[in-house]
Amino acid sequence: LLCRGLVSSAGRPREDSWLKSLFVRKVDPRKDAHSNLLAKRETSSLYKLQIHNVKPECLDAYNKLCQEVLPKIHEEKHYPCALVGTWNTWYGEQDQAVHLWRYEGGYPALNEVMNKLRQNKEFTEFRKERGNMLLSRKNQLLLEFSFWNEPVPRDGPNIYELRSYQLRPGTMIEWGNYWARAIRFRQDNNEAVGGFFSQIGQLYMVHHLWAYKDLQTREDIRNAAWHKPGWDELVYYTVPLIQEMESRIMIPLKISPLQ
Repeated sequence: LLCRGLVSSAGRPREDSWLKSLFVRKVDPRKDAHSNLLAKRETSSLYKLQIHNVKPECLDAYNKLCQEVLPKIHEEKHYPCALVGTWNTWYGEQDQAVHLWRYEGGYPALNEVMNKLRQNKEFTEFRKERGNMLLSRKNQLLLEFSFWNEPVPRDGPNIYELRSYQLRPGTMIEWGNYWARAIRFRQDNNEAVGGFFSQIGQLYMVHHLWAYKDLQTREDIRNAAWHKPGWDELVYYTVPLIQEMESRIMIPLKISPLQ
């Protein structure tokens, strides 16, 4: 700790100078709730990330069931929600399904959808049948960072990478300030799909969603970022904010709007 303090103090003037020239809009964590400072203000969308660990022998049946039922929900005009994407994890934790939903109108929209689904007999039967196929499941409610692209449907074929970061408590604003600049280095190839931070569930979680043609393209794009002046400094300053990180390479299901 002492060594870290000395290094920090010695580098602070340079860091402060660099930070002043870095941010397009540096937010002050003392002025408002972090969610209000970091999220898009022009929309009130809420996102739900669902992660299901499926029994290995049930994955095909699980996918078939989801592809039969989920489109009926997000295509129904009376449900203020949309399926953003649905995938199976290819590399990472195996036999895993990942779903991302958007609720137009925030928490009231979420409550409306949940109340209506409780009255939907087909969905009730779907949940019961699906539950028999699962080992575990978890979800998070997320907001999108103001400086990221809003995830919109795209043609494929693509692979997707979900990079999840568990940040040290109290560092979300700092992370947002750095990535408001960093995202500019990662948009040349249209790989940036969406960036989110958790509101309910596991807190101080950040998720970055990327799309690539294949694994080699992913490698080439990520390596190219290191040749852009400033990217190395952004990585240097954001790494200490992270407690834990995970990368999932995912393949979209046929019904996914993100292909």
